[in-house]
Amino acid sequence: MAIDAQSLGYETPPIEFNYTWRDTVVYALGVGASADAELDYLYEGRGPRVLPTFCTIPMFAAFDALVDRIGCDRGGMVHHGHQMDFFKPLRPNGRLRVMGKVAALYDLKRVASSMFLIEAYDEDDDLICRGEVSLLLRNDGGFGGERPPKTERVPVPERDPDFETHDQVGPTQALLYRLSGDYNPLHADPDFALQAGFDTPILHGLCTFGYACRAVLNRACGGDPAALRKLQGQFSNPVFPGDMLIIRGWDEGERVILDVTTRERPGKPCLSNAYAVLR
Repeated sequence: MAIDAQSLGYETPPIEFNYTWRDTVVYALGVGASADAELDYLYEGRGPRVLPTFCTIPMFAAFDALVDRIGCDRGGMVHHGHQMDFFKPLRPNGRLRVMGKVAALYDLKRVASSMFLIEAYDEDDDLICRGEVSLLLRNDGGFGGERPPKTERVPVPERDPDFETHDQVGPTQALLYRLSGDYNPLHADPDFALQAGFDTPILHGLCTFGYACRAVLNRACGGDPAALRKLQGQFSNPVFPGDMLIIRGWDEGERVILDVTTRERPGKPCLSNAYAVLR
């Protein structure tokens, strides 16, 4: 099956997504929230508050529809990068209207890439969040599309970080995170992971993204989810359940630059070109 170049610009019909506080709590647990420091995200008696990156969950259905529309080989599809813009805090219970668009298709001859734009609106028709999902399509090059533009490089500052967190990823973390809706067997099935080239199932990239969100909220936003305006990064190397995530942040004025690695593989960033923008 080849990339359909005519799918560029395709927009999904509106997709309704209903959720309750239980969904937001399961998500928070899935990205490592702890009762001692983040009970506000885990206990309905305190709302609960909703992590901004819970916004990635309503986007799964639109994402799948867009992947089907472009006609890529899912076996060679890699989630390369993710950007989220947050406009309004989520309620603990709600109904969202989600729409996605094939915003870009690029041809690098041997491989291809795509970018999806996905937006979610609440019951008041207010824009809650916007996601930009970048895909590397390893088996779909040569369809005759344009070459991609150069991507922004976000170098890590050559000074000590303004904060550093160490977060232990539980051995069953991927199995817990997948309950929020990402059922890719790469993160659960040892045989499937082995066929994909990994000794064991790996953690979801968006789970690591959620860990980074928590670190920024706790260390740069005073714990206030409304203070986070944007979060972005590229998924460069895998994280495995049981790893120790090390998240460092540098306050550069307009944005907080992030470096996310693991204690087990310190020279291999798992989230690169990463930064947060605060209100």
